[in-house]
Amino acid sequence: MKHQATVVLDIGKTHVKLCALDASDRVLAVRTRDNASVQAPAGYAALDTDGIEAWLWDSLASLASEFHVDRIVTSTHGAAFAAIDADGLVLPIVDYEFDAYDGQRDAYAEAVGDLRESLSPHLPMGLNAARPWYWLSRECPGEFARATTLLPYPQYWAWRLSGVAASEASSLGCHTHLWAPVARSWSRLARAEGWDRRFAPLRSAWDVLGPMRPELAKRLGLPGDCRVHAGVHDSNACLARHLRRSPEMTLVTSGTWTVVMACGGKVDRLDLSADMLANVSVAQDLVPTARFMGGRDHAALCAGADPDAADLACLPALAEAGIQAVPSADGGHPRIVCHGDDITAQAPQRLTPVQRATLAAQYCAAMTAERVRALSGPSPVVIEGPLARNAAYLALLSQALPGHRCQVGDAAIDGTVLGALGLTRWND
Repeated sequence: MKHQATVVLDIGKTHVKLCALDASDRVLAVRTRDNASVQAPAGYAALDTDGIEAWLWDSLASLASEFHVDRIVTSTHGAAFAAIDADGLVLPIVDYEFDAYDGQRDAYAEAVGDLRESLSPHLPMGLNAARPWYWLSRECPGEFARATTLLPYPQYWAWRLSGVAASEASSLGCHTHLWAPVARSWSRLARAEGWDRRFAPLRSAWDVLGPMRPELAKRLGLPGDCRVHAGVHDSNACLARHLRRSPEMTLVTSGTWTVVMACGGKVDRLDLSADMLANVSVAQDLVPTARFMGGRDHAALCAGADPDAADLACLPALAEAGIQAVPSADGGHPRIVCHGDDITAQAPQRLTPVQRATLAAQYCAAMTAERVRALSGPSPVVIEGPLARNAAYLALLSQALPGHRCQVGDAAIDGTVLGALGLTRWND
């Protein structure tokens, strides 16, 4: 007899994984693929939904041969939304790192109006998910007008699996300019563009939308009663499992983005000009949030060095030499400076791997601590993801936040995967 399994599809910006887990949260199997953008026929960078889907069907069929898969739930990165008709996507989903919006910035800002409605600043590139749609609706008006239904990215995959269209609060409230989180309703922009009338009905992340499409289940060898859940924004998946136990705490999730979420923090302390915003939890509560591209910044500073090579003993010598990592003025990768002179390009030759890895840990710890303080984030500070396995980062973060208890999340596996898994048992 096959083991019963719940499957979590976790789509990050740079990697995708499919995890099969049993009732004891034990990982039974994992399938992974790299994730990169593709070029849409209209010339913009788009998410590789075709590539992910082909891999997903193959991977699910492989898991079906080993396990009795009874549930599937999806978590994805934010700032991605799908416009579909009965046949599928009417346009490829814009990659949020695509940026061709300069000619519309003033008009878009006027259309968004008062930022206190969405509690999200104007972010670069397409990180406000409404911005690519505002652009698409004017650059490709015919195709965009064909869309009968609008979906957040996690629910796009739930729709591909189940055939049932839904929207969900954690993705709608993820700095999109589509949602008014205090009013728990559509934003001025969404209403003015008529998008509110095309969005799929709002469902909770843990809701079962239905069984898998019968023809798909048969083709992949999955049970006909395999249930598909609505799904969730990835950082909020990780947050959800903590909120049930500790409504006041600060969660640091790390990956491509390092996201600091201050549960129980004060929304009225948000400084939207300082890249702070309010996210929305799966329960539709406001969560003061700040973030930086910690994963990419850390990798850039390491420049090939093993992150585990970091050694705090080398910090005094680096400080005496005037060497430190500092944020870039243009919002790009951080720079390494020596007495104020930029030596980033020479760092792989001038600094040892141990020094580079230590600078990377120090920089990310300082950036994290700065955001925890700015949000008045409550203690404890719980770290999830790759940085939770970096001893130098954890030690430096504790030093930078002496009034907080800093601790590693108790998940034996990835916190996002475990959080998404927990949503499938939310009502148990």
